[in-house]
Amino acid sequence: MNILNRRNNFINYKKMKKIKSPVLLKMRLLADEKIQKDINNWRLLTSEIINKNNNRLLVVVWPCSIHDVEEWLVYARKLNRIKEKYPNLFIVMRSYFEKPRTINWWKWLINDPFLDWSFDIEKWLKKARKLLLEINKLWLAVSTEFLDPITPNYLSDLITWWAIWARTTESQVHREMASWLDSIIWFKNWTTWDIQIAIDAIKSSANSHTFLWINQKAKLEIINTKWNKNTHIILRGWKNWPNYKKEDIDNTIKILKKEWINTWIVIDASHANSNKKPENQKSVIKNIAEQIENWNKNIIWVMIESNIYYWSQPFTPWVDKASDLKYWISITDWCIALDDTKKLLDTLNKAVEKRKTLK
Repeated sequence: MNILNRRNNFINYKKMKKIKSPVLLKMRLLADEKIQKDINNWRLLTSEIINKNNNRLLVVVWPCSIHDVEEWLVYARKLNRIKEKYPNLFIVMRSYFEKPRTINWWKWLINDPFLDWSFDIEKWLKKARKLLLEINKLWLAVSTEFLDPITPNYLSDLITWWAIWARTTESQVHREMASWLDSIIWFKNWTTWDIQIAIDAIKSSANSHTFLWINQKAKLEIINTKWNKNTHIILRGWKNWPNYKKEDIDNTIKILKKEWINTWIVIDASHANSNKKPENQKSVIKNIAEQIENWNKNIIWVMIESNIYYWSQPFTPWVDKASDLKYWISITDWCIALDDTKKLLDTLNKAVEKRKTLK
């Protein structure tokens, strides 16, 4: 009997479908020399900032998720036009394609690009790569979260900075992956206020790991990683408990020093730090700016959830139609409008300028 036909061999699935290997997709959608050079330079700049060899503040903006490619590009063009107005900031565009869920829901574009439960993942991997090429061509650095351990093989060469979200910070697979990826990586504090899990993740990814891997040609191999010293923590708050204020930062730094790891801190102005209310991001950014003005050099990155328009719109894949959605309004977390985003960027830019004048 053929071993592949045995009843006890992976029977709990509906269907399987072959897709192109990462190398074949990359050959069809190659990053030219200029894009490769720009991304390398942005990674170096990011490393300089977090190692405090550059006075700029890193700021990542864009919504929690996006459901339309054209909307993505419109926002990217608008962001690209305004970023030069803030010379003290290094602005990175958030382009998240995957979402870890506590329960089953829409898991974003790579998983379900047409918002209809068709799960055409291969088609979206191609679109995602095209989109990242377009954004990088605008001379705009890109950040993303990695969730599925295979997708970085398709996209990693086009990403300046990676995120590991709260629900996957404790995952050993993601910690091992972080030790392999050649870029800056953050770990969010756990879905509780506890930052120890993120600290453990930073320490784990700063070590070498050996594990099974699927390479660019879709072949199995054993990979032995070096380590990633450019990992850091992001404070997102927990439920109604924020952790962006001075006492929270001071406490985090004390713990980080005790653990003998870096004291670079990213603050998420959204999520629990704003109680998931977009208007509260303004007060969070104001507080952060005041800390920066008073010589807090450990805050090296800020995240703002922004779209062209305010708020969020409800969407349930098995109830609503994608064609009924309004443009430039998030369908996941609530966002602030682009006009207000500009004001927050200006506030942060002035704060960094003032910090540079202090001894």
